[in-house]
Amino acid sequence: MKVWRGRPYPLGATPDGTPDAEGTNFALFSRNATAVELCLFDGESREQRIEIGEHDEFVWHCYLPGVGPGQRYGYRVHGPYEPALGHRFNANKLLLDPYATLIEGDVPTVDELFGYRRGDPAEDLSFDERDSAPFMPKSIVVEHAFDWGTDRAPDRPLTETLIYETHVRGFTRLHPDVPADLRGTYAGLASDAALAHLGRLGVTAVELLPIHHHLTGRSLAEHGLTNYWGYNTVGFFAPDTRFAATADPVREVKEMVRRLHAAGIEVILDVVYNHSGEGDELGPTVVFRGIDNAAYYRLRPHDRRRYLDYTGTGNTLDPTEPRFLQLIMDSLRHWVTEYHVDGFRFDLASALARGQHEFDRRGAFFDIIGQDPVISRVKLIAEPWDLGESGYQVGNFPPGWSEWNGRYRDTVRRFWRGDPGFAPDLAFRLTGSSDLYADDGRRPLASINYVTAHDGFTLRDLVSYATKHNEANGEGNRDGSDDDHSRNFGVEGPSSDPGVVEARARAQRTFLATLLLSQGVPMLRGGDELDQTQGGNNNAYAQDNEVSWLDWSGANDELLEFVVALSALRQAHPVLRRRHFLQGRPAAGSALKDLAWFAPDGSEMSDADWPWTQALGLRLAGDAITETDAHGNPITDDTLLLLLNASHEAVSFTLPRDHDAPWGLLLDTSSSAVPDGTPRSTHVAGSTYLLASDSLAVFALRPFRQTVASVPSGYADRESHGS
Repeated sequence: MKVWRGRPYPLGATPDGTPDAEGTNFALFSRNATAVELCLFDGESREQRIEIGEHDEFVWHCYLPGVGPGQRYGYRVHGPYEPALGHRFNANKLLLDPYATLIEGDVPTVDELFGYRRGDPAEDLSFDERDSAPFMPKSIVVEHAFDWGTDRAPDRPLTETLIYETHVRGFTRLHPDVPADLRGTYAGLASDAALAHLGRLGVTAVELLPIHHHLTGRSLAEHGLTNYWGYNTVGFFAPDTRFAATADPVREVKEMVRRLHAAGIEVILDVVYNHSGEGDELGPTVVFRGIDNAAYYRLRPHDRRRYLDYTGTGNTLDPTEPRFLQLIMDSLRHWVTEYHVDGFRFDLASALARGQHEFDRRGAFFDIIGQDPVISRVKLIAEPWDLGESGYQVGNFPPGWSEWNGRYRDTVRRFWRGDPGFAPDLAFRLTGSSDLYADDGRRPLASINYVTAHDGFTLRDLVSYATKHNEANGEGNRDGSDDDHSRNFGVEGPSSDPGVVEARARAQRTFLATLLLSQGVPMLRGGDELDQTQGGNNNAYAQDNEVSWLDWSGANDELLEFVVALSALRQAHPVLRRRHFLQGRPAAGSALKDLAWFAPDGSEMSDADWPWTQALGLRLAGDAITETDAHGNPITDDTLLLLLNASHEAVSFTLPRDHDAPWGLLLDTSSSAVPDGTPRSTHVAGSTYLLASDSLAVFALRPFRQTVASVPSGYADRESHGS
């Protein structure tokens, strides 16, 4: 085969067409390699090895005329096998292309994939000479041309955003209205039934658990389990073939995004650049470890055989290495430009922001993203912690970033559990967490509020179990969090006691109302609206089965209707979706403070009222909003009053009386009645309202301004652009 010199950039396999020939450019970074072989495989897996002679600035490259899309390939990289010095080259092991945009299948768990002899007393200091090519999946050359037609990003402002976190497979695997051959796939997520459900909920963005190509890992496979969540990436440019209904997952993902966009729904990907699926020094050699272990991974300074582990997975990738930082950026741009995704949620993002050791919010990772003309314009969400020292960095990410607000989750759970002393912290969480974000000029929209997520209990389990039950994971119930701040209402697990059943249902409604009525950006865990249970498993990462899949046949329709109504209530009231922090003072032309807190007796709360109260009221003045809509028009709304009672007894609240209009009751979570935006009853200012324990009620001043409330801010602007 004729081999041309090729180009060092772009990295990966890039097919093209020229007047003289059609071919593919191959480029691979390895600083410490001594030689690199490109390996081509035909339909019968016969291998042809091509030594790459050209390398510029540690990028090994060549161009092969006549090679095009569909070609299966991999690399063999030569160099020293010296684990003590951080080098683990083993040319007997076929390696994936880190820039591969498609990988043909799962990575198995056979011994041949390990660079050392498993079972040898010397462990990873030994050397394995067996060929892994017969067992390794191959990288595939892909042509990414796709007709996007009139696709247009919904570009939803964060003030209107409702995130729905879900798993591509688990969301539709059991959905009876999704065609059987599409269930659990990208196409299934884009099916009419799936889109109808998301639209009904008022979802504006789906946040998908990892869809990058991953491996399962030997330990799970030996227990008959799989890495269901997918936090074990080996291909940052390739969609996971597990979720494909067709033989062309690249096209299928693009069609999924296009259909979601057409429904007004954005796509946010959960991405895992902090570690790879190769594990610690005893893991397999499938990609980075064999290409250049010392360049891609963080190694211990005084023991380079071992990895620094800020992630709990055995390794940490190194974004202080310019070429790996380049890989992160190239991967992000690839998903935005080729797949039109709308944002990213960065798993264990603190690990990406570490300099040599410490978290550095002025580091290269943030600088390069902030300056990038493509990535800086999409939604950027951090999981703001890792497992290293000083890894918990909630509130410390720079402007332009939103964060999963773990403080919100924990405070809301503990307040409603009845833990004393959490009212002051709850006040910050309900109003956008100004204590975390205001000092840096950030806004309430920096806070991604959530009560539950994929990691932890479902909402139903949060009110049904006092302790985790993870035995099915095969780790002796040692995995997962030991402190979920949950409450079982006196019975561990399922109960037929009517009192327990109703108390749990009320608690679920109260949690959901708190979430949807807080300032900031709400994130709903997919399945909570259906009353999903995982049987008390708070770490179902390995459960690709009915434990994790959404049970549509067992859905709680009453709870679903309640969530639909809550979402509509939030969208109807811009006073719940402020772009700026509340100030606790009147605006020009308003007789009321934009924010006021009330004790149960109807008086404004003093400092002495806060420390131990478990019942309080929050008034949000609808005529004190100082913001404008997309067209520069002032935003006004009804004045809302939220009453919260986390005590275990009913509390009588005196409704604020500093106005003449009556209060209309919109919602009371002690009742299963579905709110419809109109008052269920009217109450004179100064009258009392008895609120049951563990309940939240919402009132609005009458008369209601239905015309304003029915058209959320910004909708007309989107319609004018035809999206």
